[in-house]
Amino acid sequence: MTGAKRYLGLISALVLAGCVTVPSGPSVMVLPGTSKSFDAFQADNFACQQYAQATLGLGAPPGQPVVDQSAANSAVAATIIGAAVGAGIGAVTGQAGAGAAIGAGTGLLFGSAGAANAAGYSNYGTQRRYDNAYVQCMYAKGNQVPVRAGYRNG
Repeated sequence: MTGAKRYLGLISALVLAGCVTVPSGPSVMVLPGTSKSFDAFQADNFACQQYAQATLGLGAPPGQPVVDQSAANSAVAATIIGAAVGAGIGAVTGQAGAGAAIGAGTGLLFGSAGAANAAGYSNYGTQRRYDNAYVQCMYAKGNQVPVRAGYRNG
């Protein structure tokens, strides 16, 4: 087995892990409330980040990303299925080992791409839920939060 084949799984897992992110902080701007000191605002910010992470069930402290295992699990499953299908097709032609290797590589490639796409969509929703919890907390503590402008009847 060549060095490239030996480390293909490890390299693919590292690349995939780089694509998987969860909120490490808010993506909305919040300003200190009227007559609120910056130190009080910073304390509110820290408390609300912890609240938002707790609301999502994320156990890491603010600023520390949590790795989502669903994308990695999808890539592993696709690799195993690809290897099985490749071995089956390769057995028909008398090349089961080569078929399994090709099937595993193909399964890993397509499984990783699909998992990365699904993870990106999932992360968008997670960030929105995080931001909503954060904004609600900051508003409850008396800070100024963004408001979406609407149409006026007039």
